[in-house]
Amino acid sequence: MTPPKSMNPIPVGLDDGYAYTKLVLPDGRMLAIPSRARLGKANVTWIDSAEQRIFEYETETQIFAVGEVEGEPTEFDAYPFSGLNRAIVQHGLQQAGLEGHSVHAVSGLPVGSFYLKDGSRREETLARKRASLKQLVQPLDGRLPAGIAFHEVIPEALAAWYDYVITESDEGVLLEPERLQAPLAVVDIGGRTTDYVVVADQGVVHNASGSLRCGLLDVKREVGEGIRARFDLETVSERTVDASIQSGVVRLFGKDRDVADLVQRAQRQLVERLHSETQRQLGRGAELERILFVGGGTVALAAHIRDWFPNQAIAEHPAFANARGMLKYLRYVCEASDAA
Repeated sequence: MTPPKSMNPIPVGLDDGYAYTKLVLPDGRMLAIPSRARLGKANVTWIDSAEQRIFEYETETQIFAVGEVEGEPTEFDAYPFSGLNRAIVQHGLQQAGLEGHSVHAVSGLPVGSFYLKDGSRREETLARKRASLKQLVQPLDGRLPAGIAFHEVIPEALAAWYDYVITESDEGVLLEPERLQAPLAVVDIGGRTTDYVVVADQGVVHNASGSLRCGLLDVKREVGEGIRARFDLETVSERTVDASIQSGVVRLFGKDRDVADLVQRAQRQLVERLHSETQRQLGRGAELERILFVGGGTVALAAHIRDWFPNQAIAEHPAFANARGMLKYLRYVCEASDAA
């Protein structure tokens, strides 16, 4: 096996979500790629190799095409432990320039997948997730793999709490004491799930924390179904649906078609469901110092959620709040022996 390029492992915050995979590196770089891949070879020959947008990876004798492909659904329970997930994560590491490097990573699981209802950890699930990403994933174009030598898993929304309470500056790293003690809720609107975590006195309040299986992928599904029905199509590609959500327009038969109403309706349905669940989980939030919104859904739905609570705030670069917190947890909270 080819030795890694550096003997010093590179720490990475790795938020490998169902819709997007986000990485944060110690030099401040933040990278996001769609969690989009499918089983099998790409079957594409690139006229100009510099324009290559689909890459192939092998793990456990299975080959996956990652990038601008018609991706397989990621919304299945075993996704965090799957070859599909490993191939997408490896592609993210390659895109971050970590070819041939040894990596130490912290990733996450939804709160409901991390904890049982009594607050105990799902140890078997966590061990399975830790082990999965440490398996070899080989790029098939001659590049060296990025190898994950150490991998820890924490609850996704709790990662955003670490990001909030640990601040980095030129003077060093600081635990903000007023933030550490204050009761805080994190609302993490993701692709497949929306997570709620309430932390008070450095403890997770489990009866106010949990996961709702609802997120941005519901909008994509609704818009896709709406486009197929309106224009009498058997199928419409995932990338076409993504573009229509961004622009409110879908290009079919060589012409632009207005589908803004379909996008708005799907977003409104999601927002109404999220608002009801957030009120059920947090009430009016009167005794919370702050309600912090994070996740890719917070970016997409910012205009719809801005006035839910008088004490709410949106994290800086909210889509990367979990990945930033995962990196901070790895660098400042993990025991040195754990990451050795």
